[in-house]
Amino acid sequence: MSNENNYIYIEKMNVKHIPMLAEIEKACFSKPWSEDGFLAELNNDTANFYTAMEGEKAVGYMGFYIICGQGYVANVAVLPSYRRKGIACRLIENAVQICKNSGAEFLSLEVRVSNSAAVALYEKYGFEKVGERKNFYSAPVENAYIMTKSFTEDNR
Repeated sequence: MSNENNYIYIEKMNVKHIPMLAEIEKACFSKPWSEDGFLAELNNDTANFYTAMEGEKAVGYMGFYIICGQGYVANVAVLPSYRRKGIACRLIENAVQICKNSGAEFLSLEVRVSNSAAVALYEKYGFEKVGERKNFYSAPVENAYIMTKSFTEDNR
């Protein structure tokens, strides 16, 4: 069966996901998180990590923190062969809803300036460029846009 026909569901990260998420990291990032890094987040009360699953296979994930009423995205990653199928959209929608339900003021993230596809995706969900961090990324060194979605009454 092709990927398009399989059901993708989102669930809260647990121990069984960690080896698969470490593999997604290796496929997506030049400086991937380790299994230990993910494991530490299971015991972090501010952490909200969700896994996109196809059957028993993790195909993407999103991690974010809600601290003092503010949301901060750590990572959004989808396996290259599963991109452009709406998985990142589902993960972002999930995070936005959780932040809204928690009463968070905003959800903020950094994204590579050169990653125009991700920038466009975040803009689609109401994130706005509010700043730039110089040399935020390494391997390769690159600036990051700071993008924020506000949850004030005007922007909900």
